Amino acid sequence: MKHIRVVMASGFLASCGWAGNVWAQSVTLYGILDTGVEYLNHANASGGSVVRMPSNTGELPSRWGIRGDEPLGNGYKAVFTLESGITVGTGTLGQGGRLFGRQAYVGIEGPIGALTFGRQYSMLYRAIFDADFIGPDVYGIASLDAWIASARSDNTVAYQKHYGPLTLGATYSFGRDASPAGGSNTPGSGSCAGGIAGNSEACREWSAMLKYDVAAGGLAISYDRQDGGPGATANLFNGIAPATLTGSGNRDSRLLLDGYLNIGGFKLGLVWLNRHVEPTAGATPSITSNQYVIEGGYWVTPEWYIDGLLQKAIDSQQDTRASMEVLRVTYSLSKRTAVYAQAALLQNSAHAAYSVSGGGASTPGKGMNQFGTMWGVRHMF
Repeated sequence: MKHIRVVMASGFLASCGWAGNVWAQSVTLYGILDTGVEYLNHANASGGSVVRMPSNTGELPSRWGIRGDEPLGNGYKAVFTLESGITVGTGTLGQGGRLFGRQAYVGIEGPIGALTFGRQYSMLYRAIFDADFIGPDVYGIASLDAWIASARSDNTVAYQKHYGPLTLGATYSFGRDASPAGGSNTPGSGSCAGGIAGNSEACREWSAMLKYDVAAGGLAISYDRQDGGPGATANLFNGIAPATLTGSGNRDSRLLLDGYLNIGGFKLGLVWLNRHVEPTAGATPSITSNQYVIEGGYWVTPEWYIDGLLQKAIDSQQDTRASMEVLRVTYSLSKRTAVYAQAALLQNSAHAAYSVSGGGASTPGKGMNQFGTMWGVRHMF
């Protein structure tokens, strides 16, 4: 990461007799570039295979960003973050072509907590971060629920406070996705801008989190609810057409419970994610799905790291199920650069068409199993 110390003083301050109080602002430029080559079989309904550079992610999504803070006194500081997603293979912007589609917020942080405003992550994403250490990998939890790796919303107020090992947090969005029609950057949720006169509930989203962390491990619970509105949908990512959520009384909610343990160089993570969709009346009955995940990781040496996961998704209403296994090996060439190889296998039930890959455009035919492997390189700055 590149750290830049910016010192600012104005003539106005000097004229007011405050020339001795020169404020210092700390700004950090940072980023990740991660890509490689992926092979998938059964990458379409006819069973064709594909070799490609995935558009979305490798081990981690590529991005660059700027964050900073300015001391305000009495333990308070102004904070901001601007973060842009990058598709390394083509050099284009992610998140529907937004300049700062990953994060864009400003706020105040201090003894009573952090209050921030802008485009920000849901508390569900923050709650899952430690237990899901495979994270937004091309073969991860998001293969069965793509929203998990992109759980962020526009027009959001967020609050977070630490009480020793406890962390409390909440978000509230006044309109979760202001993308133009057809340009949604929130997977499976459509576009839902909100701000509708006389319908303040449309396109709202809120989330809450309670988290406990110590050196040996931690536990977390989180809830996220998206309200319906014009353009809103709910995709279960199982090959069945998304449900419509056009009314503000429609819901797409997720409840998360997770935990993790650190035992020497070994880490264990457990995740349960319950999703409940209440679609437009008369269109589709309510849908409940459950996702169960177990992850393990081990530092073999300071350079070699091996991790993997087992997960299962069950959607009884739509009669779709999938099981998935992942193994990943990472070798650190330096503090900032690593190479990796990974493989994953997914088994679909007869009516399901989940995809093993988070790289997009690789949905198999219903009932088809799928194998994927990716070899890549990651550099952090």
